[in-house]
Amino acid sequence: MASPTEITIQQLSRLIGTPDAPVIIDVCIDADFALDPRIIPGAIRQPFDRIEALVPRLQGQRAVVYCQKGLKLSQGAAALLRASGVRAESLAGGQWGWRDAVQPLVPVARLPVPDAEGRTVWVTRHRPKIDRLACPWLIRRFVDRRARFLFVSPSEVGAVAGKFGATPFDADDAVWRHDGDHCTFDAMLDGFGLKTDALARLALIVRGADTSRHDLAPECAGLLAVSLGLSRMYRNDLAMLEAGFAIYDALYRWARDASDETHDETHGTVGKKQAA
Repeated sequence: MASPTEITIQQLSRLIGTPDAPVIIDVCIDADFALDPRIIPGAIRQPFDRIEALVPRLQGQRAVVYCQKGLKLSQGAAALLRASGVRAESLAGGQWGWRDAVQPLVPVARLPVPDAEGRTVWVTRHRPKIDRLACPWLIRRFVDRRARFLFVSPSEVGAVAGKFGATPFDADDAVWRHDGDHCTFDAMLDGFGLKTDALARLALIVRGADTSRHDLAPECAGLLAVSLGLSRMYRNDLAMLEAGFAIYDALYRWARDASDETHDETHGTVGKKQAA
């Protein structure tokens, strides 16, 4: 059983991908990290002996610290954060426990180089509809909670990427783009090692809505309708992005926790889907 100052792998896995996810901090020493250079989704790397440098950024937030085995480094770093007024816990079992529980891990080599503030910067075509809303949601919830997104004219995506150190996505010649009948959201799930049943279920809906394959899942047509509605409601792409996050948060929780439920308003009941 985890101590009062620890969080279990199961508890943390339920928080990742939601708006309530804590700031996750990897304090593995470089030698340990080199043995498996992957991080828990959304984590940031910070030397254990410089953990207090994060205190101003962590005020008012919950933090989870982990090292290789969940012992002295993560427990000591979390204790220092608590001594500075931060609500901090260490991850029971550490990175090895997370790995052995077959939880997703993101290869650091696939992450873009961050800017001077430690944030990744991404650029894509303006007026997002489906894939270009789904991908930023995925990045913010599972890759970099502080990521910045630039929306520009289609012809300028490559040039803006080069001049402003941004990573292009869902654009011609971008690394992160459509591949056959799979969309950019699929490519990011594969590239970032985000293999979960819930995200695979959500990816099917995004793919069907984005490629007019509504036969893939009954929810595809609904996502298309909501996405087109958002595009009519907002002229500002960033405002539309923030509104769209609520849609994808809800879809993710449905895909993870409620995809087998039905609702019958006539009888006022909620049940499980009948097997075919």
